[in-house]
Amino acid sequence: MPPITQGQIVAFGGGGFAMEPDNPLLDDYVLSLTGKPRPRVCLIPTASGDSAAWLDRFYELFDEERCEPTHLGLFSRSVDDLYAFLSAQDVLYASGGNTVNLLAVWRAQGLADVLPRVLAGGTIACGVSAGALCWFERGITDSYGPGLNPLENGLGFLAGSFCPHYDSDPRRPVSYPEYVRTPGVAGTAVDDGVALHYVDGQLKRVVSSRPAARAWRMTPEGGEVRVECVEPEYLGARR
Repeated sequence: MPPITQGQIVAFGGGGFAMEPDNPLLDDYVLSLTGKPRPRVCLIPTASGDSAAWLDRFYELFDEERCEPTHLGLFSRSVDDLYAFLSAQDVLYASGGNTVNLLAVWRAQGLADVLPRVLAGGTIACGVSAGALCWFERGITDSYGPGLNPLENGLGFLAGSFCPHYDSDPRRPVSYPEYVRTPGVAGTAVDDGVALHYVDGQLKRVVSSRPAARAWRMTPEGGEVRVECVEPEYLGARR
């Protein structure tokens, strides 16, 4: 599938309500994109196996004063028409967890097929870790076991590759540049607290909930990798 040409996706390298419950900057940024005082927000916790812990934290922090929260469970599915349900939401929030399992379930349940139409209709997608990597063509993941391995069958809504948790997992600054060099496909690594905001398949903004967090654009070049630091906009500076 070629990268989508319509819609907004915000990919978190780490952070959000599950990792930073006392720092709502990234989540508030996504909610602000809707332009609504109480947007409809749907958690899709597939990567966590529809974890009760993710659901409890979500409903605790996305309370009804902040938004209209709901969730889509796919292991005990109760929604018949996925397109109708998801297109009625303002934000889809994909949880962290296992990217490989997320992709398998979304494809088996037909979710991957309806998402391009949902996003083209104006619903904003976001996600953290596995819930961010899934939107890209490829990347590296620990979904297959304790080590880092290539992931080559992402949804492909966003071009290139992606690496979350670049500052919190010491293996990634070693493994990801090598991954970019070997297949020769450019990508972006992001620290925890950094989010990449794409509009119609193009990167429009890089924002952060942590003042020292960074993103790293990597491009294969002559058998090596050119690394460029991307300084995000620190969202806390707005306060």
